[in-house]
Amino acid sequence: MAPRKRIKAKIKKTWPVTGPQAPTVSELMHWYCMNTNTHGCRRIVVSRGRLRRFIWILLTLSAVALILWQCAELILSYYTASVSVTVQFQRLPFPAVTICNINPYKYSAMKEHLSELDKETKSALETLYGFSEGKPKVRRDADDWNATERNMQSKYLERLPLLKFEDLFKKTARATEILSGRRRKIEASVFHQGSSMVNIRDPQDVVGFQLCAPNNSSDCAVYTFSSGVNAIQEWYKLHYMNIMAQIPLETKVNMGYSAEDLLLTCFFDGISCDSRNFTSFHHPLYGNCYTFNSGDKGTVLTTSTGGSEYGLQVVLYIEEADYNPFLVTSTGAKIIVHDQNEYPFIEDVGTEIETATATSIGMHFTRSHKLSKPYSDCTETGTDIPVANLYNKTYSLQICLHSCFQKAMVENCHCAQYAQPLPPGAEYCNYKKYPNWMYCYYKLHEQFVKEQLGCQQICKEACRFKEWTLTTSLAQWPSSVSEVSARFCSACSANTTDLASLMVFYKDLNERFISENPANNIVILLSNFGGQLGLWMSCSVVCVIEIIEVFFIDSFFIIMRRRWQKTKKWWQDQKATQPQDPLQVDAPTKEGHDNPACSDEDLPTFNTALQLPLPQDNHTPRTPPPNYSTLQLGAAFAEQLPDTLQEMLPSLDKNL
Repeated sequence: MAPRKRIKAKIKKTWPVTGPQAPTVSELMHWYCMNTNTHGCRRIVVSRGRLRRFIWILLTLSAVALILWQCAELILSYYTASVSVTVQFQRLPFPAVTICNINPYKYSAMKEHLSELDKETKSALETLYGFSEGKPKVRRDADDWNATERNMQSKYLERLPLLKFEDLFKKTARATEILSGRRRKIEASVFHQGSSMVNIRDPQDVVGFQLCAPNNSSDCAVYTFSSGVNAIQEWYKLHYMNIMAQIPLETKVNMGYSAEDLLLTCFFDGISCDSRNFTSFHHPLYGNCYTFNSGDKGTVLTTSTGGSEYGLQVVLYIEEADYNPFLVTSTGAKIIVHDQNEYPFIEDVGTEIETATATSIGMHFTRSHKLSKPYSDCTETGTDIPVANLYNKTYSLQICLHSCFQKAMVENCHCAQYAQPLPPGAEYCNYKKYPNWMYCYYKLHEQFVKEQLGCQQICKEACRFKEWTLTTSLAQWPSSVSEVSARFCSACSANTTDLASLMVFYKDLNERFISENPANNIVILLSNFGGQLGLWMSCSVVCVIEIIEVFFIDSFFIIMRRRWQKTKKWWQDQKATQPQDPLQVDAPTKEGHDNPACSDEDLPTFNTALQLPLPQDNHTPRTPPPNYSTLQLGAAFAEQLPDTLQEMLPSLDKNL
């Protein structure tokens, strides 16, 4: 070994390397505990006695556990939000008010399209309850049918017969067709009290209908109702939607109520208004509806004064005599208060207005803003929801749910449900093209109600929304002793039972703004981390960086270096155990001490040099070089090495 290498090895042996370059993890941990600023780790090393060292180990581990627990709590609290409520008194925008007649179309205009359906519905009611014009409503027995009714040809009842069930809860139930009297066996799943469509009170007296799959007559479902009236009404609505789906939109608009028919008088903020201040749109279930202050022209009305006299005041003409007797069971109108950019789901959250009654609706306006992810699972604009918006209005949870159901309807039933907007490229369900669409519709509706369709999981609430809290009060109107009301009714040639008064106004001009704000920010979070580290470990951010460096980076490299050394040694051992072939050299040269004429026993002299063979290139013979293996310089400097070690260190470091 050269002197320089031997001196360097001696230095490493005299001064062992510690710290990040330590050869083992235990030496690294020992070095860290002796040099770190966290006092607990140092006390573990320097403490004398097993008990004291055990106590310091326990205290240090407890402090680390407390730090981890507190930091986890801080991280969890970072994603919490605080709710703040701000009340402002200012001029408020007036909402859009949509008004619809409960009866969607004038019955006089619809008779032509519903004549056959109405006849069969009337026959079913007479058969089941035994009443007609001028006859008492007495329930008939199921076997008491008129012979003419048995032979009556019915288009709708043959397609979807109304059934009276017997022994419904047995494995094989029996049913009797209400109109024809035919009896049949029923083997199908029954939707009764657990279903949203069924409410059975007397299991021995159940009325409903049966729907079957298009290509499998054994795959059927029975839908029962609490009474025959409810069953007939649901049966009527199914056929009604089928008929309306085939009528052009322009024809349906002409059969509905015009703005002049529905609105008799109008005042807003004390100023007269008329039908020109209303925007019409066609609703599939309620026909022609009219929206006040829709904002379609770019202007939104505002109000600066609260109270009933400064809101919207209208008188509605209901025209009860032209109602469909089989479709609707109540009289009046429906209204909904909503934002100009929202779709009016009047069938879901509409408020009914009674006839011969003055309805006053006071409002409180509230704007809400929720934080999106990671604080809550809401959406800002709805663009991240994989459901197409069919309503062309601002996103809302109801829009998403209805659009999702319509999408599933088109995908599974290959046609669209009539009560919702039509998707691009689809058409509404009807008997002509889709004869068994009702079974598919009921199956999907059942899955939707039970949250098995996936729409409730996909759709999210909107992060921003406006809400008007309504307070409703009623009064009899018009008064029987009021001359003004009597003259008004005589002037418009209307009965008091056909009129309804409506007032919509702000009770006050206090705008409530509910917002969520992050309970913590990154500055507070880091400050809390620093407080916990200083409290339990007297540690700072620099100590945390040191811990990461020592426990993760340096320890990783030490472990990898040890593994590499073991792998290298194993590989060298494998190579040493393998047999090696002798090297074949064509013409080995003999120079210096490799010459066979020279050996360690016979030291080179002038005489032996003369006996050496001449080289192949016939050079002049030379004195061979000495055998360096006989030079033992280490022994000569062994005694001087410790004395000169300190003096040689600076020069060695400089040269190395």
